[in-house]
Amino acid sequence: MVNKIYGLLGICSKAGKITAGTEAVIEGVLKNQIELVIIAEDTSQKTKQKIEKICAEKKVMIKIYGTIFDNSNAIGKVNKAIIGIKDKNLSKAILEKICGGEMLEGK
Repeated sequence: MVNKIYGLLGICSKAGKITAGTEAVIEGVLKNQIELVIIAEDTSQKTKQKIEKICAEKKVMIKIYGTIFDNSNAIGKVNKAIIGIKDKNLSKAILEKICGGEMLEGK
């Protein structure tokens, strides 16, 4: 299961359908370009709260998953705690793997 999620993140990255890094993801959310935000489990509390507040205002789904190292490695970047997925279908596929397709709120 874990390998499939990281595989999907890699596909998103290769397809150019991700935004990585706190400020870049915030900008994407504010411009309505992000469908799903993945926050690493070991992200600082301050950063989590900042992202969660903005995503709640824009009704963007958030999932806390993986570590900064593992998530960054999956997308071919270094030290990226926050990842934004731009593609709706890839977002759905990742959500299905993370939580069995359970759609909570958002788009």
